[in-house]
Amino acid sequence: MRKQKKIIEAKDILLIAPYAANVEHSRGRVHKEEEHPYRPAYQRDRDRIVHSAAFRRLEYKTQVFVNHEGDYYRTRLTHTIEVSQIARTIAACLKLNVDLTEAIALAHDLGHTPFGHSGEEALNELMHKHGGFNHNLHGLRVVDYLEDRYPGFPGLNLTWEVREGIVKHSTAFDLAVKCVGLAPNESPTLETQVVDIADEIAYDNHDLDDGLASGLIKESDLECLPIWNDLNRGIRRKYKSLDENKRRYLIIRSLIDIQVTDLIQETLRNINRLKLKSCQDVKKIDKKIVVFSKDMLNLKLPLRAFLMEKLYHHYRVIRMSAKAKRFIQELFRVYVASPAQLPVNIQNNIPKDGLRRAICDYIAGMTDRYALDEYKKLFNPYEKV
Repeated sequence: MRKQKKIIEAKDILLIAPYAANVEHSRGRVHKEEEHPYRPAYQRDRDRIVHSAAFRRLEYKTQVFVNHEGDYYRTRLTHTIEVSQIARTIAACLKLNVDLTEAIALAHDLGHTPFGHSGEEALNELMHKHGGFNHNLHGLRVVDYLEDRYPGFPGLNLTWEVREGIVKHSTAFDLAVKCVGLAPNESPTLETQVVDIADEIAYDNHDLDDGLASGLIKESDLECLPIWNDLNRGIRRKYKSLDENKRRYLIIRSLIDIQVTDLIQETLRNINRLKLKSCQDVKKIDKKIVVFSKDMLNLKLPLRAFLMEKLYHHYRVIRMSAKAKRFIQELFRVYVASPAQLPVNIQNNIPKDGLRRAICDYIAGMTDRYALDEYKKLFNPYEKV
């Protein structure tokens, strides 16, 4: 069995570049355990994440549109799968460790609250005197402590590299955090950087798709964006009588494709220019290596600004966000005032975690649907408790 495992790992090493994260050089797990005979460590991490309760709950957590707005819109789970798919493609082309990239991608949103970023803002405000709330740090808490599935250790006991990828995840919406024990002064691996950019690509393009499907954005609004106009003209020339829905879907696909292609080409130029020879070389570079070209950034920035103005700041989305914050604020206050209303397993966590952190963990783990049901049970006099 050990020989078989070494053969599998040797084949993996041959497929990755010297600057990739090599599973043989992993800093290991917090709790020692015997590795699997034929599944490398990062594959096991990926599988543990997929089988976790926190991963399943992402199905009913908000991306942009609250779950009950419609079944078509993306949720945290579908977003996570899309990020993973984009990240895997990029990692394979750059000859990075695809297993590590996939594990980080699948785990990157495990710390998200119900109701998207508005839920995170609400909990951070409620916890500002008690350590605050950051979804990257909470994601680490989920995989290190809150998941309770294995007899020999708390959490999922993931490898150091996946845990580092969770806390160092960084985008326009996600702030990387410095965490003791996870090399706070080192740059993240290229695998982590790939997930960061894959997250941004998925956000921009799939939120645009959902915005159009919802009617909050009209296609005529997009005429101010050169990146949309260029692709739209090219597709109309190539497909003279294409169905409007298919044409729009093809534009979204093409948007992702040109961004991924540009990212791979620009990153390879950076790798060659910096003469990276090892993963440690990567960690010494104090700026992102996995980046878009300047030309692509100039095309992307107007798209991001457009989404911020027309979708994320649309009055209906603002209403959803404000309503969601009120749900969470009221739930939190009721639980603090009367902890006896909490489920018994949450009450049992109070002595070791503290009242507010136990409540914060409980609310952060809720799905949109569960939070709404809990709100109705606590505040609607005609709802059964």
